[in-house]
Amino acid sequence: QVQLVESGGGLVQTGGSLRLSCTASGSAFSMHAMGWFRQVAGKERAYVASIIYSGSRTDYADSVVGRFTISRDNAKNTVYLQMSSLTPADTGVYYCAAHRGSYGSSWYDEYQYWGQGTQVTVSS
Repeated sequence: QVQLVESGGGLVQTGGSLRLSCTASGSAFSMHAMGWFRQVAGKERAYVASIIYSGSRTDYADSVVGRFTISRDNAKNTVYLQMSSLTPADTGVYYCAAHRGSYGSSWYDEYQYWGQGTQVTVSS
C-alpha cells in the first residue's frame, strides 16, 4: 500500500514557475514508476509526465516538453514536478500517482495509487 500527498500548488502568473512535490508513505515507493496527471473541471485526468522506478528515464506529454521536469528522490520517498514557463492552459488540479509497475506509462488506468491533488492556477 502506498499513500501519496501532494504539495506545492498555488497561484502564479503566466511565465512563472512552480515545483510540485509528492511524498509517499510505505517502503514500496522505489519499486513504483510515478506519474503526474492534470485535471480540469468536466474533463478526464490528462497525463503530464512519468518517471521509472530508478529515475533514469522520464516521459512527458507533448504539451509540457521543454517546460516541465519530473524527478524523484527515492531516499526521501518523493517525486517532484518542476514547472516553468507556465500558461493558463496549465491550470488544473495536479495529481501524482504510483504506477502498478516499475516502468510506468501514460495510461491513467495503469496507476494504482493516487494523491488527493493540488491546485495550480496560472493567471493571464
